[in-house]
Amino acid sequence: MTSIASRQTNETLADLIRRLGSVPPDRIAAYPPPGSASEHDLLSPRTMDRLYELVDGVLVEKAMGYYESILAGVLIQLLRNFLDVHPLGTVLGPDGMLRLAPGLIRAPDVSFISWERFPSDEAEPKPIPDLAPDLAVEILSVSNTIPEMDRKLREYFAAGSRLIWYVDAHLKPVRVYTSPTEYTDFAEDDTLDGAPVLPGFKLSVREWFSRAERQPSPA
Repeated sequence: MTSIASRQTNETLADLIRRLGSVPPDRIAAYPPPGSASEHDLLSPRTMDRLYELVDGVLVEKAMGYYESILAGVLIQLLRNFLDVHPLGTVLGPDGMLRLAPGLIRAPDVSFISWERFPSDEAEPKPIPDLAPDLAVEILSVSNTIPEMDRKLREYFAAGSRLIWYVDAHLKPVRVYTSPTEYTDFAEDDTLDGAPVLPGFKLSVREWFSRAERQPSPA
């Protein structure tokens, strides 16, 4: 892990923010001081009131609103239904932290991890396993920046991820990446395909958003 202390001593707060992907300052935890945070701090009870990721020794709050959370929940339900029939792996929600590299902890809004990635000799699950998601889904919030998401994209693929979905919760397109530079855009009338990570899993973009927007029937 590279901390601020090991970098040039003249690095400014603006430099730090740019390095993190130009995230808004209100998503950067002031304590522990940026550059000194550890996995212990990430798991500390004092951080449990918010979702954080650990990047370059900095706790960065994970941006996720009400509607984005509903979209994630719908997708998790649909994936679990599929995996009940096709037991290929497991699904994590937005609090499922994964160590992509030493000192780099990410928590995609939805993660699918194939059973093949899990160590066969591991006695019990770790709070933060050394696992990259086969499929990582990020549902973009208003405070997510392009540089931040570009950085995440590179990190996921460098760690071994095979498929990344970036979802615009309000404009409703889905961008599917098969590498950091190769992607396909899916509109509301299109159908997402989980192959090659989840062969056979298909999801209508319109149906996904319709489920998230469905209102309860009056009593």
